Amino acid sequence: MREGSSSGPIVPMGRNIILVIASVLILVLMIACSPAERERNEETTARTGGKTSQTETAKTTQARTTKTSRASGSAETSEALKELKVARPGSMSGYSREKFRHWSRAENFGWDPPQPSCDAREAALIRDGKNVKAGKDCKITSGEWYDPYTDKTYSNPQDLDTDHVVPLANAWRSGASSWNDEQRERYANDPDVLLSVEDNANQAKGDKGPEVWKPPNEAEWCDYAERWVSIKAKYDLSVNEQEKQALEPMLNTCMGR
Repeated sequence: MREGSSSGPIVPMGRNIILVIASVLILVLMIACSPAERERNEETTARTGGKTSQTETAKTTQARTTKTSRASGSAETSEALKELKVARPGSMSGYSREKFRHWSRAENFGWDPPQPSCDAREAALIRDGKNVKAGKDCKITSGEWYDPYTDKTYSNPQDLDTDHVVPLANAWRSGASSWNDEQRERYANDPDVLLSVEDNANQAKGDKGPEVWKPPNEAEWCDYAERWVSIKAKYDLSVNEQEKQALEPMLNTCMGR
């Protein structure tokens, strides 16, 4: 009877302990499976072993953003192209490069050069290059430049020209002939107009518009057309019909990039 009376209360007590343990386990599982806890666990994993995943996610997000921006930008540029005045090219009578005073003091035209003595050409080389070194009087001594026209990289500054994306003669034919000297100097030294490119490519381009010359690197057609249209819009310059027809398919290459 002593053993029987002592074993009686042990059974319900054991059941109670089991129920308590089960309740605790259920509570722990509920907390572990909660959205907040899952988020904390994912964050911990990302911090400790998920650096590659974070990088890839960032790259994917950046690519999507760039693609969206490119599509949006090309759409806006296409609209800007439609709004440009279409006219026959004007006369070259009276034209001279000297009427566009160029390579003027860079800081007077929106550049931020490292030395006050830098002219617009030197400022363009500094902006467009990597590890560019400038000596006394802002003479460019070394650096590395990627030329989007040829899709090649150059290390000798003597291999580079500073291109007026919309050439001075083209600007003259499409409206600049009526400008005063100050307006033409502003154009010739504008950071938006200038681009550092390989000298042979620049010479092959000459004063031609996109209806006659396009960058050999077709991957550059989108950016080139966007630059061209934005410059013409900024300075209220006209386009001829052939020029406009050439720019439209070039802008179409922006889609999907």
